[in-house]
Amino acid sequence: MSEQDFEVVVLGMSPGGEQVAGRLAEAGLAVAGVESNLVGGECPYYGCIPSKMMIRAANALAEAGRVKLLAGSATTSPDWGPVARRVREATHDWDDAPAAGRFTAKGGHLFRGVGKIVSPGVVRVGDDTLTASRGIVIATGTEPTVPPIPGLAGTPFWTNREAVKATAVPRSLIVLGGGSIGVEFAQVFARFGAKVTVVEALGRLLPFDEPEASALLADVFGSEGIGVRAGAAATGVSHDGAAFRVVLADGEALSAPSLLVATGRHADLATIGAGAAGIDETGRFIGVDERMRAAPGVWALGDIVGHGAFTHMSVYHAEIVIADILGEPHHAAEYHAVPRVAFTDPEIGSVGLTEAQARERGLDTAVGMTRIAESSRGWIHDGGNAGFIKLIADADAGILVGATSAGPAGGEVLSMLTLAVHARLPVQRLREMIYAFPTFHRAVQAALAGLP
Repeated sequence: MSEQDFEVVVLGMSPGGEQVAGRLAEAGLAVAGVESNLVGGECPYYGCIPSKMMIRAANALAEAGRVKLLAGSATTSPDWGPVARRVREATHDWDDAPAAGRFTAKGGHLFRGVGKIVSPGVVRVGDDTLTASRGIVIATGTEPTVPPIPGLAGTPFWTNREAVKATAVPRSLIVLGGGSIGVEFAQVFARFGAKVTVVEALGRLLPFDEPEASALLADVFGSEGIGVRAGAAATGVSHDGAAFRVVLADGEALSAPSLLVATGRHADLATIGAGAAGIDETGRFIGVDERMRAAPGVWALGDIVGHGAFTHMSVYHAEIVIADILGEPHHAAEYHAVPRVAFTDPEIGSVGLTEAQARERGLDTAVGMTRIAESSRGWIHDGGNAGFIKLIADADAGILVGATSAGPAGGEVLSMLTLAVHARLPVQRLREMIYAFPTFHRAVQAALAGLP
């Protein structure tokens, strides 16, 4: 057993953890990074990057199918081979040597294994004991949640990790969970020929987004032959060696050779020894202040603090942690304008509060909405132009507090709405802007017309 002294120990080399560890090492601090899986976290290997490659390929097939509406005729022959190859290349065949090398080249020290805080400022990794004179940064992220459905445990179900590693498209697929991960994978595999059914225990797809977004996606899924069972909890799962059988609360039984579980993510605070650092390890998340401080000499960031399981949240937090450790000026964390995107076709981008959330907070809530198909660009686009812009305003303050941009490039149009919500720009000032014609974002101007 060895004991090694560092200034900072970063527990978890997630996107934010890797950023903190690398930048502090570049600044000349003695930094240890601890990782039990892959340096870089979920995003580059099992999340954002490979899944969006899969989505890009699936969308190309869908767009080819629209040629007959716009330009004549075209035929396609879906082939998963190029998709699997691109994903394998992008992830370096799930090898983090390049990412690990970047960190150690900056002077960082990488420790492989599960790190556990054993006392304030002390982390144990296998036989190594690491001391941190300045502090510990917790950036361990979250793991896929497996719901306690009778019969599910021990079966060969997929999570997002197995889905991105798929070398072939299953004949049929059941997806448990209608959140962004579930609906993205459902559409990808359906467009490559799988018969897909999505099961969501709550009343609608994307249950935490605007109901108009849920209805839009349900309509699109219906047109693409994707089955949706909303408000239908799974009560039992079995696997006979060839296929899964999923029984729903209403008695319906679904069968498919593959099952994807996309029912959320969770953090395990006890495994990392959060209690030894003075943190309540019985909670779902770690509480932090506006500087991401969780306890004396402890910072936490990313999924594990409960402000959104997004890579952009993790790296946003990382900048605050880096500045705080180095004693540099930086803004405090704020969450009134957190953007999120479901990369389905159509894309569904959201920021800030939904209409329901605004009303629950007692705001004088005003809503402006327009359909993308009714805009000039939407009419020009034609095939695949389903979508809408929905704006949520605090009428008393005269500012936007939330927005949804659904449609072609919905996530890109969201950028201007994120800026408006973040900067608390007056609605009147947004009305006075010049909107390029003909663009998708010009529909924002039409939605503004519905606000007081």
